[in-house]
Amino acid sequence: MQPRCLKEVSQACLSGCCPSPILGFSEPLNKISKPRSTSATCRQNFAKTTTSSIFPNTHFTNPESLPSLQESFNGFIKVYPQYSDTYQVDQTRAQEYNHLAISNHTCLDYIGIGLFSYAQLQKHDSEKQIPPSASASSPPLPSPPQNMHLPFFSVSYKTGNLKTQLLHGGQESALESAMKKRIMRFLNVSENDYSMVFTANRTSAFKLLAESYPFKTSRKLLTVYDYESEAVEAMINSSEKKGAQVMSAEFSWPRLRIQSAKLRKMVEMKSKRKKTKRGLFVFPLHSRMTGARYPYSWMNIANENGWHILIDACALGPKDMDSFGLSLIRPDFLICSFYKIFGENPSGFGCLFVKKSTVPLLEDSVSAGMVSLVPAKKTFRLLDEFSGTDSDFEHRSKLGLQEDELDSSNSFSGPISSQTMHSGRVEQGETSESQTTGTTAKQEASKTSEIVESGKSAEVMRQENGILEIECRGLDQVDSLGLTRISNRARCLINWMVNALLKLKHPNTGEIPLVRIYGPRVKFDRGPALAFNLFDWKGEKVEAPLVQKLADRSNISLSYGFLHHISFSDEYEEEKATVLEKRVNGAKGTVTNKRKEKAGLGITVVTVALGVLANFEDTYRFWAFIAQFLDADFVEKAKWRYTALNQKTVEV
Repeated sequence: MQPRCLKEVSQACLSGCCPSPILGFSEPLNKISKPRSTSATCRQNFAKTTTSSIFPNTHFTNPESLPSLQESFNGFIKVYPQYSDTYQVDQTRAQEYNHLAISNHTCLDYIGIGLFSYAQLQKHDSEKQIPPSASASSPPLPSPPQNMHLPFFSVSYKTGNLKTQLLHGGQESALESAMKKRIMRFLNVSENDYSMVFTANRTSAFKLLAESYPFKTSRKLLTVYDYESEAVEAMINSSEKKGAQVMSAEFSWPRLRIQSAKLRKMVEMKSKRKKTKRGLFVFPLHSRMTGARYPYSWMNIANENGWHILIDACALGPKDMDSFGLSLIRPDFLICSFYKIFGENPSGFGCLFVKKSTVPLLEDSVSAGMVSLVPAKKTFRLLDEFSGTDSDFEHRSKLGLQEDELDSSNSFSGPISSQTMHSGRVEQGETSESQTTGTTAKQEASKTSEIVESGKSAEVMRQENGILEIECRGLDQVDSLGLTRISNRARCLINWMVNALLKLKHPNTGEIPLVRIYGPRVKFDRGPALAFNLFDWKGEKVEAPLVQKLADRSNISLSYGFLHHISFSDEYEEEKATVLEKRVNGAKGTVTNKRKEKAGLGITVVTVALGVLANFEDTYRFWAFIAQFLDADFVEKAKWRYTALNQKTVEV
């Protein structure tokens, strides 16, 4: 039986045309004016106000005891009156992303930045013509699924030399040039200082860099990650093959703060080769799992001690680069990722930025992983099974796809249309300075013309002062909202969520908590991500994959991951044996080195991430779902239902 609180949420307005106070605000609420206080005072009082004002002196021991959505929202807005200043986000969500309300879907698993809005996709779908059927001589193409969106453009995989691509650019279409300019403008990255390539995904960007980085002379690789990352592992494996010495920061239990003394010792470690850089310092500005933010001062310390710096910006909020101070820190490398549309298939591409003064230091290496943005061709040749995720490239290789089949290998929803213009002018203004052999100006003009003609409306591509521009409405919306508004909204939502989760206690057990949170709890400076586990009334952990499956059934998207490099002081040594688990990788009996063996000890956790479009209803629905685990029979009932429906049973 569905709890009352979840039923109430499901009865909210689904049209998306009139956001209610539950979903957000149609206009700012009248707030009680308060005297202004300094930033330092606000930071000091934030955690105290949150913990003392949200459900004060209250614990919830069964899902039916939760206050209603409206009651919770009223209490939320009293504690965080500044949330009302973010009503434009709710208006944008209702107008541009109405599929979220229609589907009643709570998306808590999106990491990266969205390029386009769902409204753009809807308009394109209504105008796009179905491509002609294949000729009689060619084999019949599979029929597309009914819910398949015709792509605006696609990505095509290519093999090449990263250093050459960065130095000379190669052949670049008008579409690629326009997208690069828009992304660099959004991130405040100067084209005079940095070169950029598109990659298949985040993992491809890390691997590409590792294969070109001069580890033979700059031998060290130092990473700062409290979680297992496929991208970082790909970089480590490639660097070790080149003889790199791999080191990792450690994180203190239980709050998973960086062990500063150990990290400083590794950063300041003396090098025998004084004329070369020590190596590559890989630094995420905050953890995409725990939400822990790391001091920027580590980059300055690394720079002063002769390291090349790679900034992993994939977990940053959509406007966090505005506070980063890129012009002051000037990392050698920067990696970020973009997805299509929030609430849709989160496929996309990665971007690797390299400082132009650093490019000559890279080694010549021919690698796979770079991609080109191309007009959508042969739309139905490859269907949505190729989503652009980290495993897709390997999947295509297994299928033995030829290069001409990869023109639409990754359908990427990005609107392509243009005002009426002469295709020759577009080609002249947007092709690369260094044209590669084999493509004439006429062929390039034909390509550009195809881009222009693939859409009928003039809503997305436009020409400004002879330069082709692409409308990325997702980026435009974030730009208009600004850093302060986005950060304040995320801060209110994630801290309310943390506090509400900690109020859930098992009944008749001396109030054993249902939820254990890893990393920071209520904190002004925490990021909008959360890592946690659930424990039943006996204190046994509910496996993270099962939590994810049950959330899917409630139309809530979660993720799970693996925390590692956790250090226990003598005070917590007894907890170590009960907290850590061994990650099983590869075949049994495989010999692993000491580093891999140590990294294989950690904790599997459930993770959530709040995107820029998250609202209070999303956090409440998630809280109400988690509260169901207070029912001692809930897990067993769920397993029985899965078995009865002939679905795969998840073993706890």
